[in-house]
Amino acid sequence: MSDDLMRRATAEFFGTFWLTFGGCGAAVLSAAFPALGIGFLGVAFAFGFTVLTMAYAVGHISGGHFNPAVTLGLWSAGRCANHHVVPYIIAQVVGAIVAAGVLYAIASGKPGWVPEGFASNGYGDLSPGKYGLVACVATEVLATFFFLFIIIGTTSKGAAVGFAGIPIGLTLVLIHLISIPVTNTSVNPARSTGPALFAGEPYVMQLWLFWLAPIAGAILAGIVARWLYEPADIVDTVIVEKRAVA
Repeated sequence: MSDDLMRRATAEFFGTFWLTFGGCGAAVLSAAFPALGIGFLGVAFAFGFTVLTMAYAVGHISGGHFNPAVTLGLWSAGRCANHHVVPYIIAQVVGAIVAAGVLYAIASGKPGWVPEGFASNGYGDLSPGKYGLVACVATEVLATFFFLFIIIGTTSKGAAVGFAGIPIGLTLVLIHLISIPVTNTSVNPARSTGPALFAGEPYVMQLWLFWLAPIAGAILAGIVARWLYEPADIVDTVIVEKRAVA
């Protein structure tokens, strides 16, 4: 692996670690804390803030994907080089698993703590609102479609340079406000995989949906965007532009 690709994959590892630790950590540690719990609104903003902050921290290195569905959606739009796809996805999944492990170690330090769902995603009996399979598939496909559509639109030619991280982060907040009761919000296969491995077999058995649906929505958005927006001058979608060297 080249030095450039190693740097990119490392950026994706840290970005996905922060997204999983920050977002799922807010859900596990703070959402229902007695008397002061942050609830759905706080968790939604926590996920949005993780993407926003890491977009500006490392987005100029890797493009700031932090999500296998984003990587594949940008690839389908012609915005991600072929040789970046697999290393990015591996780094993202590893980052999410490591973050979930660290979060589990912290949460289990409380006497009597029970992991329950551990911020995992699910449908049917494992859905927070007990929503069925069809509703959960539709929610994840549609939410991820618009997530990618907005990512591509805000990083396309003519969009305000350097500000894409803000609408992208706010979009993730909105997606969580809509879909936490339905699936506990995935739109990110890596984020789903990390917590599920610690939540137990029932959640692991439902992971297929939280890979298939987000990826389907993302690729569909990439195909539509390839037609709608002007072709990119380079194959990378960059959330924050690199600073010019004087």
